[in-house]
Amino acid sequence: MTRIAVDPGRTIGRLDRKVFGGFVEHLGRCIYGGIYDEGSSLSDSDGFRKDVLGLLRELRMGVLRWPGGNFVSNYHWVDGIGPKQARPRRPELAWGSEEPNRFGTDEFLRYCAELGTEPYICLNMGTGSLDEALAWVEYCNSAGRTQWAQRRRENGRDQPYGVRYWGLGNEMYGDWQVGAVSAEEYVRTATRWARAIRMIDPNAKLVSCGMNGWNDWDRVVVDGMASLVDYHSIHIYTGSDDYWTNVLQPHQAERAIACARGLIGRAAYVQKIKRPPRIAYDEWNVWFRTDDGKLEERYTFGDALAVGTYLNIFVRNCDWVRMANLAQMVNAIAPIVTTPDAAVVQPIYYPVLLHAQAALDVAVDHHVDGRVAEPDGLPGPDHKSRWPHRVGDLGPFTIVDAGATADALRHRVAVTLVNRSPDEPETVEVLLRDFAFDGAVTIRTVTAERGPQDRKLPDVEGACLEEGSEIPKGSTVVVSLPPQSFTAIEATVTSQ
Repeated sequence: MTRIAVDPGRTIGRLDRKVFGGFVEHLGRCIYGGIYDEGSSLSDSDGFRKDVLGLLRELRMGVLRWPGGNFVSNYHWVDGIGPKQARPRRPELAWGSEEPNRFGTDEFLRYCAELGTEPYICLNMGTGSLDEALAWVEYCNSAGRTQWAQRRRENGRDQPYGVRYWGLGNEMYGDWQVGAVSAEEYVRTATRWARAIRMIDPNAKLVSCGMNGWNDWDRVVVDGMASLVDYHSIHIYTGSDDYWTNVLQPHQAERAIACARGLIGRAAYVQKIKRPPRIAYDEWNVWFRTDDGKLEERYTFGDALAVGTYLNIFVRNCDWVRMANLAQMVNAIAPIVTTPDAAVVQPIYYPVLLHAQAALDVAVDHHVDGRVAEPDGLPGPDHKSRWPHRVGDLGPFTIVDAGATADALRHRVAVTLVNRSPDEPETVEVLLRDFAFDGAVTIRTVTAERGPQDRKLPDVEGACLEEGSEIPKGSTVVVSLPPQSFTAIEATVTSQ
């Protein structure tokens, strides 16, 4: 049996809804044929796929990042505004395709409005200029009578969009990136950009371009930018065809967060920064099978368990992680897959859905006491993966991974549980400290598909979502977790 003690009265941090964020890039069929499909009978008058919109709305994303990703380092935003028939078609250097510019700034911001989510725009620091970046901010946010504000009005939008979140480039450290630079060069350029953007829009929230949290790039960028930005970004993907490596490798995110917060904390102390930046984990996912410019990964339920673990980690670290963006949302390494006739979800959709629906205002302290995973090695000796992350030293890892949240008034509690055992159910006893359950506990559990016969698309695995309840005894409820399962427990509580 696994015992989980949850202390609703002890706050870890405020849980920002931007932790349940998304990311869409002009990559493969993510935009065109994904969220945007002009001429389709399934699209609305703006060209937005209505079935995809419906599935994304269910995820209650706090923020949506765009237009990249690697794509942004050769993207000139002016190409994507105004009459569509006049927009140029350009070579797309990041993924080796062509960009028709049918989906641009106004389309993206209307899409965010349809979703009810905040936009987050990443700026082109590859082939772009500071003048171009300032014009983009002006176009989106200025209420004046200046050139780019007027251009926005001419394009049909009178009021400013009020875009708050702006990324200062994407992965500028990588040789795969158009315009890659050294960390020192990046800091010199990003410093000028940050100061200028704040002059045109003092309310802008800026995100510096980090790497993986523990790299020398992060150290140099944090030291140089911590006083000028609101967030420092980190990117980590994981994934392996070795089961235990796959489901435990997301714990590398905990190393990344710990290292990044250490770098930020040091810079804040040395430089006497009153409000140091927090972490934007603005690209994350399981991704290791594809590298073909389309990235149409097909996910297993083991991948879903890894995604559920990632989200528990973000919840547990929400005092520092204030934004996290699942990369990406449709077709390209995504929870949603489209055809011309349908949109279906992959297994990784479900932990995102249940987390987003169950999560409450604050993360609260909890302790897991139970069986631990003891694989021979992490990563496995013969695993297939893109990623060299070593996580064995972060263990031992409990078989059941958990996250816990409560509402501000401590009237409700939610607990998210990942049973990572490949073949054994686990009985879990959840005990509240200084609180008692008030009525039946709602339980939603996701497991792997029973078989391929019920799939909507033959190459897209399904999953089984079951809902039920348990009657608690005072402060304790006992729940049985199937092997390889993700479970969300929701309950009303009273203080004792």
